[in-house]
Amino acid sequence: MEECVNCRDPSSLSVRCLHSAAGYSSWTKPFLTFLRSATSPSHFAMSRRVVRQSKFRHVFGQAMKADQCYEDIRVSKVTWDSSFCAVNPKFVAIIVESGGGGAFLVLQLAKTGRVDKNHPLVCGHTAPVLDIDWCPHNDNVIASGSEDCTVMVWQIPDHVALRSITDPIVVLEGHSKRVGIITWHPTARNILLSAGSDNMIIIWNVGTGEPLITLDDLHTDLIYNVCWNRNGSLICTTCKDKKVRVIDPREQRIVAEKLAPHEGMRPMRAVFTREGNIFTTGFTRMSQRELGLWDPKNFDEPIALQEMDTSNGVLLPFYDPDSNIVYLCGKGDSSIRYFEITEEAPYVHYISTFSSKEPQRGMGFMTKRGLDVSRCEIARFFKLHERKCEPITMTVPRKSDLFQDDLYPDTQGPEPALEAEEWMAGKNADPILISLRDGYIPPKNRELKFAKKNILDNKPPLGPRRSYSTCESNFSRVTVEELMDEIKSLKVIVQSQERRITELENKLSKFTNGTA
Repeated sequence: MEECVNCRDPSSLSVRCLHSAAGYSSWTKPFLTFLRSATSPSHFAMSRRVVRQSKFRHVFGQAMKADQCYEDIRVSKVTWDSSFCAVNPKFVAIIVESGGGGAFLVLQLAKTGRVDKNHPLVCGHTAPVLDIDWCPHNDNVIASGSEDCTVMVWQIPDHVALRSITDPIVVLEGHSKRVGIITWHPTARNILLSAGSDNMIIIWNVGTGEPLITLDDLHTDLIYNVCWNRNGSLICTTCKDKKVRVIDPREQRIVAEKLAPHEGMRPMRAVFTREGNIFTTGFTRMSQRELGLWDPKNFDEPIALQEMDTSNGVLLPFYDPDSNIVYLCGKGDSSIRYFEITEEAPYVHYISTFSSKEPQRGMGFMTKRGLDVSRCEIARFFKLHERKCEPITMTVPRKSDLFQDDLYPDTQGPEPALEAEEWMAGKNADPILISLRDGYIPPKNRELKFAKKNILDNKPPLGPRRSYSTCESNFSRVTVEELMDEIKSLKVIVQSQERRITELENKLSKFTNGTA
């Protein structure tokens, strides 16, 4: 400890006092005061508080190279705020332009590169397709909603189809206007929800083709968005009447609702978080985009409310319950913003933004089962351009090559926790979780079981669309293994017959030569 001879100011610095060495100047004393405060314990404590500790503070987004994209795809130009893309560990499905009706394209994930212009489509709708969603319990089953007022469920084969798929296994008819929202139940088998422009929500049992629940008097205007909570006991909806509703579908009643969580008139979106809160995106009165976090048990005040930017694109939220990260993709934007939701103020923490040059027409979000855990990949998006689909990976850089337990807690697996009848009886169950430690190994898929009394043996009516929910009598398709076995047996028969024909021809030639 030394004392300055000029100002008699004690200094804890182990350097010469600037007052005596260089002459007193006007900046010397403030500079020394700053140095003392910067080295104080209280300053270091404040610095520790500023830097938030999180394993997701550094999430690195990267677009795949050109040879890993899907080229020459005519993405749909329908003006509907849907993601236009759905992905699972086997397939990527994209709504495309199609003449004479509606169609979507299904590609195997590994089949990257240029897509043949004559590639088979899934085309059974008579009007444009508005929304698609893969079944979480069967990677070969996908549902689609269309402007033709119908919902169709399709079984996609593992092998590449040679012709377009035109016959759905189930046609669900009950809406009087276009069907713009399709979403499967997260834990119950064969439960599918659809919402249409008739302000109606219908919950179907796909196994029987019958509607289980019809909610036709809870919404007074166009429904923008529907989302299940984690165990499928509640749904959250946003509507053009500026209300966010939490609904118990089995009791057909509104549990909670909030008027104008975002004051703007443009569409809102809402998703349930892991803790049961509701994350919303919308617009302020001045047309600024805004996000909010709400407790449905106390809808009066938001947990968090943040303004973002000024843009017309509707923000589509994609939520990962394992990491509690929500990714915001605006239609027409060229960026993906991501936020972490925690229990500490300000509750919704901005992490970073992935930016690219071209705007996005739509976006697909891969389930955790389809990620590459060896590369510390925590999310993968499939960005739709005007003529291609570009995968984008989100990774957390780690030096170790070992499995990162903190990045990959047990996640939702493909096995349903409930049957449709159990859920209708009032039973709830959380998703059955699986570990990704050794990488995800998909189980052998079972075909979607569809049964309805007195119609299985009936032939479907003629025409491009069926008038009721049914399937062909030979719906119980054989598996690929059985087909291969039958082909092998037929080849053996053909070879034996060829040998027999050769023997008979030789005998015939000897006979003709002898008589000559």
